[in-house]
Amino acid sequence: MITATNISLIFSDKKLFKDINVKFTKGNCYGIIGANGSGKSTFLKILSGDLESTTGDVIVEKGKRLAVLKQDHFAYNEYSILETVIMGHTRLHEITAEKERLYSKVDFNEEDGLEVAELEAEFEELDGWNVEYNVQVLLNGLGVEEKNIEAKMADIKSSDKVKILLAQALFGNPDILLLDEPTNHLDFNAISWLENFLIDYDNTVIVVSHDRHFLNKVCTHIFDIDRETGRLYVGNYDFWQKSSELMLKLINDSNKKKEQRIAELEAFVARFSANASKSKQATSRKKSLEKIQLEDITASSRKYPFINFSVERPLGRELLTVTGLTKTIDGIKILDDISFTINSGEKAVILSKNDLAATTLFEILSGNMEPDCGTIKWGTTVTTDYLALNNESFFNDNNLNLIDWLKQYSVDKTNTFIRGFLGRMLFSGDQTLKQVKVLSGGEKMRCMFSKLMLSGANCLLLDQPTNHLDLESIQSLNDGLVKYTGSILFSSHDYEFISTVADKVIEITPKGVFQKSIKFDEYLEDTNIQKQLEDMYK
Repeated sequence: MITATNISLIFSDKKLFKDINVKFTKGNCYGIIGANGSGKSTFLKILSGDLESTTGDVIVEKGKRLAVLKQDHFAYNEYSILETVIMGHTRLHEITAEKERLYSKVDFNEEDGLEVAELEAEFEELDGWNVEYNVQVLLNGLGVEEKNIEAKMADIKSSDKVKILLAQALFGNPDILLLDEPTNHLDFNAISWLENFLIDYDNTVIVVSHDRHFLNKVCTHIFDIDRETGRLYVGNYDFWQKSSELMLKLINDSNKKKEQRIAELEAFVARFSANASKSKQATSRKKSLEKIQLEDITASSRKYPFINFSVERPLGRELLTVTGLTKTIDGIKILDDISFTINSGEKAVILSKNDLAATTLFEILSGNMEPDCGTIKWGTTVTTDYLALNNESFFNDNNLNLIDWLKQYSVDKTNTFIRGFLGRMLFSGDQTLKQVKVLSGGEKMRCMFSKLMLSGANCLLLDQPTNHLDLESIQSLNDGLVKYTGSILFSSHDYEFISTVADKVIEITPKGVFQKSIKFDEYLEDTNIQKQLEDMYK
Protein backbone atom coordinates (compact mmCIF):
# COMPACT_ATOMS: atom_id res chain seq x y z
CA MET A 1 0.00 0.00 0.00
CA ILE A 2 2.80 2.44 0.98
CA THR A 3 6.49 1.54 0.93
CA ALA A 4 9.56 3.37 2.25
CA THR A 5 12.84 2.29 0.65
CA ASN A 6 16.30 3.27 1.91
CA ILE A 7 14.96 6.37 3.68
CA SER A 8 17.66 8.47 5.35
CA LEU A 9 17.51 11.94 6.85
CA ILE A 10 20.89 13.46 7.57
CA PHE A 11 21.55 17.06 8.65
CA SER A 12 24.93 18.77 8.70
CA ASP A 13 25.31 18.12 12.44
CA LYS A 14 23.06 15.12 13.00
CA LYS A 15 21.95 11.84 11.44
CA LEU A 16 18.31 11.25 12.38
CA PHE A 17 17.93 7.87 10.69
CA LYS A 18 19.50 5.92 7.85
CA ASP A 19 18.37 3.27 5.36
CA ILE A 20 14.89 2.66 6.71
CA ASN A 21 13.01 0.04 4.73
CA VAL A 22 9.40 -0.77 5.59
CA LYS A 23 6.16 -1.69 3.87
CA PHE A 24 2.79 -0.71 5.35
CA THR A 25 -0.07 -2.88 4.09
CA LYS A 26 -3.86 -2.77 3.96
CA GLY A 27 -5.88 -3.81 6.98
CA ASN A 28 -3.20 -3.02 9.55
CA CYS A 29 -2.60 -0.19 12.02
CA TYR A 30 1.04 0.71 12.61
CA GLY A 31 2.16 2.60 15.72
CA ILE A 32 5.39 4.55 15.25
CA ILE A 33 7.34 4.82 18.50
CA GLY A 34 10.77 6.11 19.52
CA ALA A 35 12.44 8.30 22.11
CA ASN A 36 11.97 12.09 21.98
CA GLY A 37 14.02 13.44 19.09
CA SER A 38 14.25 10.11 17.27
CA GLY A 39 12.25 11.43 14.32
CA LYS A 40 8.78 9.87 14.64
CA SER A 41 6.80 12.89 13.42
CA THR A 42 9.54 13.68 10.89
CA PHE A 43 9.24 10.18 9.42
CA LEU A 44 5.47 10.66 9.16
CA LYS A 45 6.06 13.91 7.23
CA ILE A 46 8.35 12.05 4.83
CA LEU A 47 5.65 9.43 4.26
CA SER A 48 3.08 12.16 3.58
CA GLY A 49 5.35 14.00 1.14
CA ASP A 50 5.52 17.13 3.31
CA LEU A 51 9.26 16.61 3.84
CA GLU A 52 11.91 15.31 1.47
CA SER A 53 14.34 12.68 2.75
CA THR A 54 18.08 12.87 2.14
CA THR A 55 18.01 9.51 0.36
CA GLY A 56 15.40 6.94 -0.57
CA ASP A 57 11.86 6.86 -1.93
CA VAL A 58 8.31 6.64 -0.65
CA ILE A 59 5.99 4.82 -3.03
CA VAL A 60 2.22 4.98 -2.64
CA GLU A 61 0.29 2.32 -4.54
CA LYS A 62 -1.19 3.78 -7.72
CA GLY A 63 -4.71 5.13 -7.35
CA LYS A 64 -4.66 5.10 -3.54
CA ARG A 65 -5.65 8.19 -1.59
CA LEU A 66 -3.59 9.37 1.38
CA ALA A 67 -4.99 11.58 4.16
CA VAL A 68 -3.07 13.39 6.91
CA LEU A 69 -4.24 14.84 10.23
CA LYS A 70 -3.52 18.58 9.99
CA GLN A 71 -1.96 20.32 13.00
CA ASP A 72 -2.69 24.00 12.22
CA HIS A 73 -5.95 24.77 14.01
CA PHE A 74 -6.26 28.21 12.39
CA ALA A 75 -5.63 27.27 8.77
CA TYR A 76 -9.32 26.86 7.94
CA ASN A 77 -10.82 29.80 9.83
CA GLU A 78 -12.35 31.31 6.67
CA TYR A 79 -14.14 28.07 5.75
CA SER A 80 -17.29 26.46 7.10
CA ILE A 81 -17.21 23.27 9.18
CA LEU A 82 -18.70 21.34 6.26
CA GLU A 83 -16.18 22.59 3.70
CA THR A 84 -13.26 22.06 6.11
CA VAL A 85 -14.16 18.40 6.55
CA ILE A 86 -14.79 17.87 2.81
CA MET A 87 -11.35 19.34 2.04
CA GLY A 88 -9.94 16.14 3.50
CA HIS A 89 -10.99 14.50 0.23
CA THR A 90 -9.23 16.74 -2.29
CA ARG A 91 -10.86 15.34 -5.43
CA LEU A 92 -14.39 15.47 -4.03
CA HIS A 93 -13.80 19.04 -2.90
CA GLU A 94 -12.49 20.01 -6.36
CA ILE A 95 -15.52 18.45 -8.07
CA THR A 96 -17.93 20.24 -5.72
CA ALA A 97 -16.26 23.61 -6.35
CA GLU A 98 -16.14 23.09 -10.14
CA LYS A 99 -19.81 22.06 -10.28
CA GLU A 100 -20.79 25.21 -8.39
CA ARG A 101 -18.71 27.34 -10.77
CA LEU A 102 -20.27 25.82 -13.87
CA TYR A 103 -23.86 25.94 -12.60
CA SER A 104 -23.45 29.60 -11.67
CA LYS A 105 -22.35 30.59 -15.19
CA VAL A 106 -24.74 32.98 -16.93
CA ASP A 107 -23.67 31.74 -20.39
CA PHE A 108 -23.93 28.02 -19.56
CA ASN A 109 -23.44 26.14 -22.88
CA GLU A 110 -23.50 22.61 -24.27
CA GLU A 111 -19.80 22.05 -23.56
CA ASP A 112 -20.38 23.05 -19.94
CA GLY A 113 -23.28 20.60 -19.81
CA LEU A 114 -21.09 17.73 -20.95
CA GLU A 115 -18.44 18.64 -18.38
CA VAL A 116 -21.04 18.84 -15.63
CA ALA A 117 -22.39 15.43 -16.62
CA GLU A 118 -18.94 13.89 -16.22
CA LEU A 119 -18.46 15.66 -12.90
CA GLU A 120 -21.86 14.51 -11.65
CA ALA A 121 -21.00 10.89 -12.50
CA GLU A 122 -17.73 11.08 -10.59
CA PHE A 123 -19.46 12.97 -7.77
CA GLU A 124 -21.96 10.13 -7.37
CA GLU A 125 -19.20 7.51 -7.53
CA LEU A 126 -17.49 9.28 -4.60
CA ASP A 127 -20.76 9.24 -2.61
CA GLY A 128 -21.04 13.01 -2.99
CA TRP A 129 -24.80 13.09 -2.44
CA ASN A 130 -24.32 11.81 1.11
CA VAL A 131 -21.60 14.30 2.01
CA GLU A 132 -23.53 16.19 4.69
CA TYR A 133 -24.78 12.99 6.30
CA ASN A 134 -21.29 11.42 6.31
CA VAL A 135 -19.75 14.57 7.77
CA GLN A 136 -22.38 14.70 10.51
CA VAL A 137 -21.79 11.02 11.39
CA LEU A 138 -18.08 11.74 11.95
CA LEU A 139 -18.75 14.90 13.95
CA ASN A 140 -21.39 13.21 16.11
CA GLY A 141 -19.04 10.29 16.78
CA LEU A 142 -16.29 12.64 17.91
CA GLY A 143 -18.72 14.54 20.13
CA VAL A 144 -18.86 17.86 18.28
CA GLU A 145 -21.87 19.71 19.63
CA GLU A 146 -24.93 19.84 17.39
CA LYS A 147 -24.65 23.00 15.36
CA ASN A 148 -25.01 24.41 11.90
CA ILE A 149 -22.28 22.76 9.84
CA GLU A 150 -22.19 25.90 7.72
CA ALA A 151 -20.77 27.84 10.70
CA LYS A 152 -17.32 29.34 10.18
CA MET A 153 -14.31 27.62 11.73
CA ALA A 154 -13.20 30.99 13.12
CA ASP A 155 -16.23 30.91 15.41
CA ILE A 156 -15.63 27.38 16.70
CA LYS A 157 -14.03 26.70 20.10
CA SER A 158 -10.56 25.18 19.98
CA SER A 159 -11.60 21.82 21.48
CA ASP A 160 -14.05 21.32 18.61
CA LYS A 161 -11.53 22.47 15.98
CA VAL A 162 -9.30 19.55 16.98
CA LYS A 163 -12.17 17.14 16.37
CA ILE A 164 -13.17 18.77 13.08
CA LEU A 165 -9.63 18.43 11.72
CA LEU A 166 -9.65 14.79 12.78
CA ALA A 167 -12.97 14.34 10.95
CA GLN A 168 -11.31 15.93 7.92
CA ALA A 169 -8.58 13.26 7.93
CA LEU A 170 -11.09 10.43 8.38
CA PHE A 171 -13.56 11.71 5.80
CA GLY A 172 -14.18 9.68 2.67
CA ASN A 173 -12.48 6.46 3.80
CA PRO A 174 -8.89 7.24 2.68
CA ASP A 175 -6.75 4.27 1.65
CA ILE A 176 -3.83 5.44 3.81
CA LEU A 177 -4.36 7.41 7.00
CA LEU A 178 -1.45 9.24 8.71
CA LEU A 179 -2.20 10.46 12.24
CA ASP A 180 0.24 12.41 14.42
CA GLU A 181 -0.91 12.42 18.07
CA PRO A 182 -4.63 12.08 17.18
CA THR A 183 -5.77 11.80 20.82
CA ASN A 184 -4.24 15.13 21.89
CA HIS A 185 -6.93 17.38 23.43
CA LEU A 186 -9.69 14.81 22.85
CA ASP A 187 -12.03 13.85 25.67
CA PHE A 188 -12.25 10.20 26.63
CA ASN A 189 -15.54 9.59 24.83
CA ALA A 190 -14.04 10.91 21.58
CA ILE A 191 -10.92 8.77 22.08
CA SER A 192 -13.08 5.69 22.63
CA TRP A 193 -15.03 6.41 19.45
CA LEU A 194 -11.79 6.88 17.48
CA GLU A 195 -10.39 3.62 18.85
CA ASN A 196 -13.45 1.69 17.69
CA PHE A 197 -13.39 3.48 14.32
CA LEU A 198 -9.77 2.47 13.70
CA ILE A 199 -10.24 -1.09 14.98
CA ASP A 200 -12.93 -1.56 12.32
CA TYR A 201 -10.99 0.33 9.63
CA ASP A 202 -10.17 -1.83 6.61
CA ASN A 203 -7.38 0.30 5.13
CA THR A 204 -3.86 1.31 6.23
CA VAL A 205 -3.35 3.42 9.37
CA ILE A 206 0.01 4.82 10.51
CA VAL A 207 -0.05 6.65 13.83
CA VAL A 208 2.36 8.45 16.16
CA SER A 209 1.09 8.62 19.74
CA HIS A 210 2.28 8.83 23.35
CA ASP A 211 -1.01 7.29 24.52
CA ARG A 212 -0.14 3.72 25.52
CA HIS A 213 -3.76 2.63 25.92
CA PHE A 214 -4.58 3.93 22.45
CA LEU A 215 -1.59 2.14 20.90
CA ASN A 216 -2.58 -1.08 22.63
CA LYS A 217 -6.19 -0.85 21.48
CA VAL A 218 -5.67 -0.04 17.79
CA CYS A 219 -2.23 -1.23 16.69
CA THR A 220 -1.55 -4.52 14.91
CA HIS A 221 2.14 -3.61 14.48
CA ILE A 222 4.74 -1.38 16.12
CA PHE A 223 7.42 0.38 14.06
CA ASP A 224 10.23 1.30 16.44
CA ILE A 225 12.67 4.04 15.41
CA ASP A 226 15.79 3.24 17.42
CA ARG A 227 19.56 3.19 16.85
CA GLU A 228 19.06 5.51 13.83
CA THR A 229 16.95 2.97 11.99
CA GLY A 230 13.49 1.43 12.10
CA ARG A 231 12.30 -2.08 12.88
CA LEU A 232 8.81 -3.50 12.46
CA TYR A 233 7.21 -5.73 15.11
CA VAL A 234 3.96 -7.67 15.08
CA GLY A 235 1.68 -6.86 18.02
CA ASN A 236 0.73 -3.80 20.03
CA TYR A 237 2.78 -1.55 22.32
CA ASP A 238 2.59 -3.81 25.39
CA PHE A 239 3.86 -6.74 23.38
CA TRP A 240 6.77 -4.72 22.00
CA GLN A 241 7.68 -3.33 25.42
CA LYS A 242 7.48 -6.55 27.42
CA SER A 243 9.20 -8.72 24.82
CA SER A 244 11.93 -6.08 24.42
CA GLU A 245 12.48 -5.99 28.20
CA LEU A 246 12.67 -9.78 28.39
CA MET A 247 15.17 -9.84 25.53
CA LEU A 248 17.30 -7.21 27.29
CA LYS A 249 17.35 -9.37 30.44
CA LEU A 250 18.27 -12.36 28.31
CA ILE A 251 21.21 -10.46 26.79
CA ASN A 252 22.42 -9.19 30.16
CA ASP A 253 22.02 -12.43 32.11
CA SER A 254 24.78 -14.92 32.69
CA ASN A 255 24.79 -18.18 30.73
CA LYS A 256 23.28 -20.03 33.69
CA LYS A 257 20.10 -17.97 33.45
CA LYS A 258 19.79 -17.83 29.70
CA GLU A 259 17.73 -20.98 29.35
CA GLN A 260 15.31 -19.66 31.96
CA ARG A 261 15.04 -16.30 30.19
CA ILE A 262 14.48 -18.01 26.84
CA ALA A 263 11.67 -20.04 28.39
CA GLU A 264 10.12 -16.87 29.85
CA LEU A 265 10.27 -15.12 26.50
CA GLU A 266 8.80 -18.07 24.61
CA ALA A 267 6.01 -18.36 27.19
CA PHE A 268 5.27 -14.65 26.91
CA VAL A 269 5.03 -14.79 23.10
CA ALA A 270 2.70 -17.79 23.33
CA ARG A 271 0.55 -16.12 26.01
CA PHE A 272 0.26 -12.87 24.09
CA SER A 273 -0.65 -14.77 20.93
CA ALA A 274 -3.54 -16.39 22.77
CA ASN A 275 -4.70 -13.07 24.22
CA ALA A 276 -4.80 -11.46 20.79
CA SER A 277 -8.19 -13.14 20.35
CA LYS A 278 -9.71 -10.20 22.26
CA SER A 279 -9.14 -7.90 19.32
CA LYS A 280 -11.43 -7.51 16.32
CA GLN A 281 -8.27 -7.76 14.23
CA ALA A 282 -7.38 -11.02 15.98
CA THR A 283 -7.15 -13.61 13.23
CA SER A 284 -4.32 -12.17 11.15
CA ARG A 285 -2.47 -10.85 14.19
CA LYS A 286 -2.62 -14.21 15.97
CA LYS A 287 -1.23 -15.99 12.92
CA SER A 288 1.62 -13.48 12.73
CA LEU A 289 2.42 -13.79 16.42
CA GLU A 290 2.52 -17.56 16.23
CA LYS A 291 5.30 -17.27 13.62
CA ILE A 292 7.53 -15.05 15.78
CA GLN A 293 10.97 -16.48 16.48
CA LEU A 294 13.32 -15.18 19.19
CA GLU A 295 15.62 -13.71 16.57
CA ASP A 296 12.69 -11.47 15.50
CA ILE A 297 12.82 -9.70 18.87
CA THR A 298 15.54 -7.21 19.77
CA ALA A 299 16.18 -5.21 22.91
CA SER A 300 15.59 -1.47 22.76
CA SER A 301 18.55 0.83 23.36
CA ARG A 302 16.33 3.33 25.15
CA LYS A 303 16.72 3.93 28.87
CA TYR A 304 14.12 4.63 31.54
CA PRO A 305 14.64 7.35 34.15
CA PHE A 306 14.38 6.25 37.77
CA ILE A 307 11.41 8.09 39.28
CA ASN A 308 10.67 7.30 42.89
CA PHE A 309 8.91 9.62 45.33
CA SER A 310 9.62 9.22 49.05
CA VAL A 311 7.59 10.66 51.92
CA GLU A 312 9.46 12.33 54.77
CA ARG A 313 6.42 12.68 57.04
CA PRO A 314 3.46 10.26 57.03
CA LEU A 315 0.01 11.71 56.46
CA GLY A 316 -2.47 12.10 59.29
CA ARG A 317 -6.19 11.33 59.03
CA GLU A 318 -7.23 14.61 57.37
CA LEU A 319 -5.96 15.73 54.00
CA LEU A 320 -8.06 18.33 52.16
CA THR A 321 -11.52 19.87 52.31
CA VAL A 322 -12.58 22.39 49.64
CA THR A 323 -15.83 24.31 50.16
CA GLY A 324 -17.64 26.72 47.83
CA LEU A 325 -14.60 27.60 45.71
CA THR A 326 -15.40 30.21 43.03
CA LYS A 327 -13.10 31.98 40.60
CA THR A 328 -13.75 34.36 37.69
CA ILE A 329 -11.00 35.20 35.19
CA ASP A 330 -11.40 37.97 32.59
CA GLY A 331 -15.12 38.13 33.25
CA ILE A 332 -15.64 34.38 32.75
CA LYS A 333 -16.56 32.19 35.71
CA ILE A 334 -14.09 29.29 35.64
CA LEU A 335 -14.94 27.69 38.99
CA ASP A 336 -18.43 27.96 40.44
CA ASP A 337 -19.15 26.78 44.00
CA ILE A 338 -16.68 23.88 43.89
CA SER A 339 -16.71 21.57 46.93
CA PHE A 340 -15.01 18.22 47.50
CA THR A 341 -12.91 16.27 49.97
CA ILE A 342 -9.74 14.20 49.61
CA ASN A 343 -8.99 11.62 52.27
CA SER A 344 -5.55 10.61 53.49
CA GLY A 345 -3.83 8.29 51.01
CA GLU A 346 -6.24 8.90 48.13
CA LYS A 347 -4.96 9.52 44.62
CA ALA A 348 -7.52 11.65 42.82
CA VAL A 349 -7.68 12.63 39.17
CA ILE A 350 -9.20 16.04 38.45
CA LEU A 351 -11.23 15.97 35.23
CA SER A 352 -13.07 18.67 33.30
CA LYS A 353 -14.05 19.33 29.71
CA ASN A 354 -12.53 22.74 30.38
CA ASP A 355 -8.80 22.26 31.05
CA LEU A 356 -8.60 25.81 32.43
CA ALA A 357 -10.91 24.79 35.28
CA ALA A 358 -8.49 22.08 36.45
CA THR A 359 -5.46 24.36 36.05
CA THR A 360 -7.19 27.16 37.97
CA LEU A 361 -8.02 24.74 40.78
CA PHE A 362 -4.37 23.63 41.01
CA GLU A 363 -3.15 27.23 41.03
CA ILE A 364 -5.49 27.99 43.93
CA LEU A 365 -4.62 24.81 45.88
CA SER A 366 -0.90 25.57 45.48
CA GLY A 367 -1.33 29.12 46.78
CA ASN A 368 -0.34 30.77 43.50
CA MET A 369 -3.84 32.22 43.00
CA GLU A 370 -6.52 33.51 45.34
CA PRO A 371 -10.15 32.38 44.93
CA ASP A 372 -12.96 34.93 44.76
CA CYS A 373 -14.67 33.06 47.58
CA GLY A 374 -14.64 29.68 49.28
CA THR A 375 -12.31 27.90 51.69
CA ILE A 376 -9.46 25.40 51.49
CA LYS A 377 -8.54 23.39 54.57
CA TRP A 378 -5.40 21.25 54.50
CA GLY A 379 -4.64 18.70 57.21
CA THR A 380 -2.01 19.72 59.75
CA THR A 381 0.42 16.97 58.67
CA VAL A 382 0.21 17.73 54.93
CA THR A 383 3.25 18.92 53.00
CA THR A 384 2.70 19.62 49.31
CA ASP A 385 4.76 20.11 46.19
CA TYR A 386 3.36 21.31 42.88
CA LEU A 387 4.08 20.60 39.24
CA ALA A 388 2.33 23.37 37.30
CA LEU A 389 1.16 23.18 33.71
CA ASN A 390 3.78 25.79 32.79
CA ASN A 391 7.10 25.61 34.62
CA GLU A 392 9.14 27.95 32.42
CA SER A 393 9.63 30.37 35.32
CA PHE A 394 12.03 27.83 36.88
CA PHE A 395 14.29 27.98 33.81
CA ASN A 396 13.92 31.39 32.13
CA ASP A 397 16.84 33.81 32.40
CA ASN A 398 18.74 31.30 34.47
CA ASN A 399 22.43 30.74 33.76
CA LEU A 400 22.74 27.88 36.23
CA ASN A 401 23.89 24.50 34.97
CA LEU A 402 21.97 21.36 35.88
CA ILE A 403 24.09 20.57 38.95
CA ASP A 404 23.78 24.04 40.48
CA TRP A 405 20.08 24.24 39.56
CA LEU A 406 19.23 21.03 41.41
CA LYS A 407 21.37 21.97 44.43
CA GLN A 408 18.76 24.65 45.20
CA TYR A 409 16.26 21.94 46.10
CA SER A 410 18.51 19.39 47.79
CA VAL A 411 19.55 19.04 51.44
CA ASP A 412 22.67 17.16 50.33
CA LYS A 413 24.49 19.64 48.08
CA THR A 414 27.60 17.58 47.34
CA ASN A 415 28.45 17.19 43.66
CA THR A 416 28.66 13.41 44.09
CA PHE A 417 25.08 13.16 45.32
CA ILE A 418 23.68 15.60 42.75
CA ARG A 419 25.51 13.91 39.83
CA GLY A 420 24.26 10.52 40.99
CA PHE A 421 20.70 11.80 41.24
CA LEU A 422 20.88 13.39 37.79
CA GLY A 423 22.36 10.18 36.38
CA ARG A 424 19.27 8.27 37.45
CA MET A 425 17.25 10.86 35.53
CA LEU A 426 19.36 10.19 32.39
CA PHE A 427 21.62 13.26 32.70
CA SER A 428 25.24 12.11 32.67
CA GLY A 429 28.74 13.38 31.89
CA ASP A 430 28.85 16.80 30.27
CA GLN A 431 25.03 16.94 30.15
CA THR A 432 25.04 17.90 33.83
CA LEU A 433 26.92 21.09 32.91
CA LYS A 434 24.31 22.28 30.39
CA GLN A 435 22.56 25.53 31.24
CA VAL A 436 18.99 24.71 32.25
CA LYS A 437 17.53 27.47 30.08
CA VAL A 438 18.54 25.59 26.90
CA LEU A 439 17.01 22.24 27.89
CA SER A 440 14.27 20.65 25.80
CA GLY A 441 10.71 20.35 27.10
CA GLY A 442 11.22 16.70 28.07
CA GLU A 443 14.52 17.47 29.83
CA LYS A 444 12.91 20.28 31.82
CA MET A 445 10.16 17.92 32.94
CA ARG A 446 12.76 15.43 34.17
CA CYS A 447 14.36 18.30 36.13
CA MET A 448 11.01 19.17 37.68
CA PHE A 449 10.46 15.55 38.72
CA SER A 450 13.93 15.58 40.29
CA LYS A 451 12.86 18.62 42.31
CA LEU A 452 9.63 16.87 43.35
CA MET A 453 11.47 13.73 44.42
CA LEU A 454 13.87 15.73 46.59
CA SER A 455 11.03 17.54 48.35
CA GLY A 456 9.79 14.50 50.29
CA ALA A 457 6.25 15.94 50.16
CA ASN A 458 3.41 13.67 51.24
CA CYS A 459 0.91 15.23 48.82
CA LEU A 460 1.70 15.97 45.17
CA LEU A 461 -0.26 18.38 42.96
CA LEU A 462 0.39 17.51 39.31
CA ASP A 463 -1.18 19.39 36.40
CA GLN A 464 -0.78 17.33 33.18
CA PRO A 465 2.46 15.64 34.37
CA THR A 466 2.93 13.53 31.19
CA ASN A 467 3.21 16.58 28.90
CA HIS A 468 6.49 16.66 26.91
CA LEU A 469 7.50 13.19 28.11
CA ASP A 470 8.43 10.25 25.90
CA LEU A 471 6.83 6.86 26.47
CA GLU A 472 9.73 5.64 28.61
CA SER A 473 9.50 8.61 30.99
CA ILE A 474 5.70 8.29 31.13
CA GLN A 475 6.04 4.63 32.11
CA SER A 476 8.63 5.45 34.79
CA LEU A 477 6.49 8.25 36.20
CA ASN A 478 3.46 5.98 36.12
CA ASP A 479 5.27 3.28 38.08
CA GLY A 480 6.66 5.83 40.56
CA LEU A 481 3.24 7.27 41.35
CA VAL A 482 1.64 3.84 41.74
CA LYS A 483 4.28 3.03 44.40
CA TYR A 484 4.05 6.47 46.07
CA THR A 485 2.69 6.20 49.63
CA GLY A 486 1.38 9.77 49.83
CA SER A 487 -1.69 11.37 48.28
CA ILE A 488 -1.93 12.81 44.76
CA LEU A 489 -4.20 15.26 43.00
CA PHE A 490 -3.49 15.23 39.28
CA SER A 491 -4.95 16.00 35.89
CA SER A 492 -4.21 14.03 32.73
CA HIS A 493 -5.53 13.02 29.31
CA ASP A 494 -3.63 9.70 29.44
CA TYR A 495 -6.11 6.83 29.91
CA GLU A 496 -3.50 4.29 31.04
CA PHE A 497 -1.93 6.77 33.44
CA ILE A 498 -5.24 7.65 35.08
CA SER A 499 -6.55 4.09 35.25
CA THR A 500 -3.42 2.78 36.98
CA VAL A 501 -2.82 5.68 39.40
CA ALA A 502 -6.21 7.11 40.41
CA ASP A 503 -8.56 5.58 42.95
CA LYS A 504 -10.87 8.60 43.06
CA VAL A 505 -12.40 10.75 40.31
CA ILE A 506 -13.35 14.42 40.72
CA GLU A 507 -14.95 16.02 37.66
CA ILE A 508 -15.56 19.76 37.52
CA THR A 509 -18.69 20.63 35.53
CA PRO A 510 -20.65 23.87 34.97
CA LYS A 511 -23.10 22.63 37.63
CA GLY A 512 -20.60 21.75 40.34
CA VAL A 513 -18.44 18.73 41.15
CA PHE A 514 -19.03 15.03 40.69
CA GLN A 515 -16.80 13.02 43.02
CA LYS A 516 -16.57 9.32 43.69
CA SER A 517 -14.00 6.84 44.99
CA ILE A 518 -13.89 4.55 41.98
CA LYS A 519 -11.44 3.15 39.43
CA PHE A 520 -11.34 5.08 36.18
CA ASP A 521 -12.45 2.15 33.99
CA GLU A 522 -15.56 1.68 36.11
CA TYR A 523 -16.22 5.42 36.04
CA LEU A 524 -16.28 5.52 32.23
CA GLU A 525 -18.32 2.33 31.91
CA ASP A 526 -20.99 3.24 34.49
CA THR A 527 -23.95 4.43 32.39
CA ASN A 528 -25.67 6.05 35.38
CA ILE A 529 -22.59 8.15 36.16
CA GLN A 530 -22.19 9.18 32.53
CA LYS A 531 -25.86 10.14 32.28
CA GLN A 532 -25.53 12.23 35.45
CA LEU A 533 -22.44 13.95 34.02
CA GLU A 534 -24.22 14.62 30.73
CA ASP A 535 -26.96 16.45 32.65
CA MET A 536 -24.36 18.43 34.64
CA TYR A 537 -22.75 19.69 31.42
CA LYS A 538 -26.05 20.85 29.85
